[in-house]
Amino acid sequence: MSKVLIVEDEESIADIEKDYLELSGFEVKICNDGTSGLAEALTGKYDILILDIMLPGVDGYEICRRVREKQNIPIIMVSAKKEDIDKIRGLGMGADDYMTKPFSTSELVARVKAHLAAYQRLVNTPENDVLEIRGLRIDKTARRVFVNGEEKQFTTKEFDLLTFLAEHPNHVYTRDELFREIWGMDSIGDIATVTVHIKKIREKIEADTSKPQYIETIWGVGYRFRA
Repeated sequence: MSKVLIVEDEESIADIEKDYLELSGFEVKICNDGTSGLAEALTGKYDILILDIMLPGVDGYEICRRVREKQNIPIIMVSAKKEDIDKIRGLGMGADDYMTKPFSTSELVARVKAHLAAYQRLVNTPENDVLEIRGLRIDKTARRVFVNGEEKQFTTKEFDLLTFLAEHPNHVYTRDELFREIWGMDSIGDIATVTVHIKKIREKIEADTSKPQYIETIWGVGYRFRA
């Protein structure tokens, strides 16, 4: 049974999320403040984290950053903040997804299932594949990325997105298509998620992010990995 940690200070919201997730077969723990949420998240006992941003004690951004330093489990950030800058900051901290309140609980459950399914598939992949493209080395088995021999640290979704694009060179993908492929669901307007992840990937693999040699922006369409 997969274990879910919800860090949410609005108890009524947390209780509803917990009920729906338990009905779907998950084991759920709730923390109502950031301090206890951070401590619980760092125990390593959970398969996925649902994290509010505005929390007493320690905010969600800091929890996300601290957890991501230790673990690669999926992190879904939730917030009433609708501005793109808040999404960009959350995703930049290493979150895999960002949901804006209010949202349907059934959508949350669907996203939890999609993230866990994708994570389990990647963790359990047996093949020993390595992609090498002009100084970029992607070790799919070890989930490690090297640029000219220097290892770069990638979050789960950053690695998944880079690998997918590298495995399909010269194909132009829209942001919606990439969201469906990597996050396993429709974007529902969350295009900023893909944009931020592409930006973070470029910062790690490109010598000059203003003139990318690997991932090109096709204006008005999406992105393409240059073979």
